[in-house]
Amino acid sequence: LLSLIGSYLIPSFCDLLASDPVCFSIGPGEHLRLCPQDYTCCSSQMEETLAHQSETDFLSAIDDTSQFLHTTFTQRHRKFDEFFRELIDLSEKSMNQMFTKTYGRLFTQNANVFQELFVELRRYYSGGSVSLTEVLSEFWSRLVERVFSLVNPQYQFSDEYLECVNKHAEQLQPFGDLPRKLGLQVSRAFIAARALVQGLATGRDIVNKAAKLSAGAGCVRALMRQWYCPLCRGMPSLRPCHALCLNVMKGCLANTADLDTEWNNFIDALYQVSEKLEGPFNMELAADSISVKVSEAIMHMQENSIATSTKVFQGCGSPRLAPGRSRRSPKESGGNRRPFRTFSPEEKPTTATGTNLDRLVSELKERLRPMRGFWVSLPHTICNDKNVAADVTNEDRCWNGQARGRYLPDVTGDGLMSQINNPEVEVDMARPDVRTRQLIMELRVATNRLKHAQAGQDTDFMDSEVEEGSGSGGGGERYSDDWPGYRPYSPPYSKPPLNPQTPIKPPRVRDRTGSKWNRSKGQSISAVSRPAFFSLAVLFWVSVMVTVAPFWR
Repeated sequence: LLSLIGSYLIPSFCDLLASDPVCFSIGPGEHLRLCPQDYTCCSSQMEETLAHQSETDFLSAIDDTSQFLHTTFTQRHRKFDEFFRELIDLSEKSMNQMFTKTYGRLFTQNANVFQELFVELRRYYSGGSVSLTEVLSEFWSRLVERVFSLVNPQYQFSDEYLECVNKHAEQLQPFGDLPRKLGLQVSRAFIAARALVQGLATGRDIVNKAAKLSAGAGCVRALMRQWYCPLCRGMPSLRPCHALCLNVMKGCLANTADLDTEWNNFIDALYQVSEKLEGPFNMELAADSISVKVSEAIMHMQENSIATSTKVFQGCGSPRLAPGRSRRSPKESGGNRRPFRTFSPEEKPTTATGTNLDRLVSELKERLRPMRGFWVSLPHTICNDKNVAADVTNEDRCWNGQARGRYLPDVTGDGLMSQINNPEVEVDMARPDVRTRQLIMELRVATNRLKHAQAGQDTDFMDSEVEEGSGSGGGGERYSDDWPGYRPYSPPYSKPPLNPQTPIKPPRVRDRTGSKWNRSKGQSISAVSRPAFFSLAVLFWVSVMVTVAPFWR
């Protein structure tokens, strides 16, 4: 008997059994509280000890079974996070190298504009409260001022004059449609990348929480009856019947099974976002395209500098000549400057060394597929272990809870509400598990974020994005890098003539304490001056509306 017990129990319990003479004698079992009160070789102390061991074995089985989930989420999160961060670093490095080679001192003197862009992109990816729309808009606003000054070096532009240039940039579109195309590509890719990495971290945390169960008293009694009562009857090698094991596990994991619906939605959303990342929201292509499209935008503005400068001079007035300069046309002023150019294909940024987005996504999708239905199928996974329960085909030579023989009760359904007729575990269905409800809410929030990311939307900035894009939706050319359903902005009315008295976009706050190229970071209107500012703004716009109202009729 001792050799059979040694093959069934852990060494500590073998020692305990060997030191307890009761285990070697069969006697009445009236003292037992959990096992059948027939003849037994277990004392009350032994029964209590084995009950604690059954709880430990159960929690260990849950932890071992969920280890695949925890390992997958932890490793995939680390790999994707490292890869995306490396892409951003390489994109900035490639831009610095190529722009320095192409533009020389013109770039190094204005490098802070590009550095600030990547600082904000990293901050957004890391989870900072940063709007990509505002980041890119600020970048193009700063860039148009720099480039406009560079293509007109014979003039000296004040801060106020450059603000006027910036006001009309949206109407003049000095960079063509490249800011819109780059913004669309970068926003979708960064939103999807951040959502995926955050989703993988959420999955890891939820698995950790869900796997840390506490078995109730009814569950512990049922676990003891199925696993260790055969030992007390002198049959340590007898495994519980498969159906008995299922009923016990479904009762013990009733609340956990209720995660199934939201868990499957979460896994599906992760899968779909990963597919978008290897398709239209490709982060590699977006990171590569930043320097290329910026270079093309600068080239576009230089090629159209004559027309752009003429319209700006008409709207904002004639600027002052720089000291020692004579007035020349924009065409004449560009003769001695180093020309801008776009990059050749071999100069385009490279991807992260040793990694590949397609491979990462493919590996992730392979691991996500078997995760669906994990929590609801957990009882079957545990009971299918031959060391936990008898094989389903061995129905007559297994422990049925009372003796060796067939287990007759039906297997109950899944989830809390199905345990009303569970013959093995008493489950309090009137008190849903608070921890499980919290996990369900966390899954819903994460799934919602992932679903919006599939549409290129960030839930943190939904209100501002919808408000800014509410005027769009008209027709227009569709570009090859546009995802269906997205169209370029088309105003619902014709563009008004350029007029310096009619600002097209509100002025930005500038740092007047330093060089005209220095822009304040994070500067905003103080709380004290905010009411007066908005009052003046309202009066200003009312006067504008009254002035232009006759033209709308």
